[in-house]
Amino acid sequence: MILIPSVFFRVRAGLDVKVVLGEVCFLGYALGTNGLQTVKGLSQFHFISGLPRSGSTLLSAILLQNPRFHAGMTSPVGSLFSSVLQQCSAGSEFGSVIDTDLRRRLLRGLFDSYYADKADKPVIFDTNRQWCARLPALQDLFPQAKTIACVRNVAWVLDSLERLYRANPFENTKLFNDDDERNTVYSRCETLAQRNRLVGFAWTALKEAYYGENAESLLIVDYDLLSQAPERVMRLVYEFIDEPWFEHDFNHLTYDAPAFDQALGVAGLHKVKPKVAPQARRTLLPPDLFEKYAQLSFWRDGSASAANVIRMKTDAALS
Repeated sequence: MILIPSVFFRVRAGLDVKVVLGEVCFLGYALGTNGLQTVKGLSQFHFISGLPRSGSTLLSAILLQNPRFHAGMTSPVGSLFSSVLQQCSAGSEFGSVIDTDLRRRLLRGLFDSYYADKADKPVIFDTNRQWCARLPALQDLFPQAKTIACVRNVAWVLDSLERLYRANPFENTKLFNDDDERNTVYSRCETLAQRNRLVGFAWTALKEAYYGENAESLLIVDYDLLSQAPERVMRLVYEFIDEPWFEHDFNHLTYDAPAFDQALGVAGLHKVKPKVAPQARRTLLPPDLFEKYAQLSFWRDGSASAANVIRMKTDAALS
């Protein structure tokens, strides 16, 4: 028997849909568009963000099975977005001659241009850790867009990265800048958790989005729950983005990016296993280190946030 939580899906009106695996009990449901019109452009855009090693590539691999969708690993659109915005902002050579409307057109054009070869896909999901820190801009450019943030106990995020590091002992991965950062498990975790590094930046960006004014456009998806009950979770994802359900095959997934991973010096970083299933394992982190980072799951407390959450509880089981 695998212990499995109940799921609470907090919707826009502040009501909850409680999903106990095996049955669905609707306590209230209200997803509205507030009269917004579909934004003109190539496709409907949604965004995938959140913590690393928390299921964003797995989620993309699942979404890719739907022929109406395009999804994938982190794209360069986020970096292009930041670069263009920097060139248009105060302090740049052209900041004074590029007004806000032109900036909107330039930034929106990045998405349409990058995904121009996906014109046959009505729905596109772009993945980037920084989208959680860009919700005001995204909601302005794409009023109907949703952001799905994948999360996981931060200690297990660091454990997963540490496991990948140890699996490549003859490679100086680009995750670390020098020997001082990569020397031991303590220096590696401390480095990754800094607020401008892989885990720390994603965590602070997620926290900004979770407590911010655009939180109701955000859906938090817990990796553990996605891996244990993928169909239940995906049905809620489809409801959140207001798309008709597609029957996924959770036993035959395909996704890998070996060239990209090899360039980073982290083989297997984006390789998705064919079957969605939980994997119990012992952590590689020392107990004090694991305990330190296990306390950072702020999304478990929804009292001060309007975000939509598929939240884990411990009062249900799945045989």
